[in-house]
Amino acid sequence: MVKQIAIYGKGGIGKSTVSSNTSAALGFLGKKVMQIGCDPKKDSVKLLLNGRKIISILEYLQEYGEINDIENVVKSGYKGVKCIESGGPEPGVGCAGRGIILSIETLKKLGAFSWDNDYIIYDVLGDVVCGGFAVPIREGYAEEIYLVVSGEFMSIFAVNNICKCIKKYAMNGSVKLMGLILNSRNISNEEEIVNMFAQKINTKVALKIPRDNRFCKAEIAKKTIIEMYENSDLAKLFINFAKAIGNSENSQNLIPNPLNDDEIYDLYKSILEESNERIKI
Repeated sequence: MVKQIAIYGKGGIGKSTVSSNTSAALGFLGKKVMQIGCDPKKDSVKLLLNGRKIISILEYLQEYGEINDIENVVKSGYKGVKCIESGGPEPGVGCAGRGIILSIETLKKLGAFSWDNDYIIYDVLGDVVCGGFAVPIREGYAEEIYLVVSGEFMSIFAVNNICKCIKKYAMNGSVKLMGLILNSRNISNEEEIVNMFAQKINTKVALKIPRDNRFCKAEIAKKTIIEMYENSDLAKLFINFAKAIGNSENSQNLIPNPLNDDEIYDLYKSILEESNERIKI
């Protein structure tokens, strides 16, 4: 049975890097994977395709009116990962969230969700104020959610807002919050901040990714970490995460308890005070 996973987080937090390296790790383990980029920037699958650009579903529909052959918008990447970009309107024009709705509806009509996949990974922009970005959760496509976060205040704030959306749909059992993915920015007390936040919202830190220049080098080379540094500790990190994703013991149904704004401020204040850092609020 196919497992559908959505990876959310604040813009620029590294969702596409995490998504692509997770898909690559699953492919490396012999799994059949499809990754759907749900971001108008259309840059989700580039590392899986060695930087090769593909036409997004919205671009194809705008140019040709309809998609007669699904292979026009689905390309095979590293280890056979099926790569798709939903696309979106030009900046300042139209609603990006509606692009996700149309793209998923199009893929459904074309039978993409009936393919023999082990995993479908959705790489989604973390602005769930727009209902379109919540489609993978709201429409029951994504069953398991991971949230990419750092110890930065606005990153925590954004993830907390996403948890409000997840809670709404998790209450009826349609989705599960599987945990946070700490993508380190090397700020003070970062692990402590994220671990405490995870505990307070009733989840866990499922993966800790260190700040490492090899990510930058791999992106410049247009490759995933596993393709460029197959035997490295970073590659093993993602391979172990991919194995954990497939472990049935990790499938407990966790419903987040988001904090209110004051509680997020208090979280930072308490940690900074404990570390004897002087703050003014």
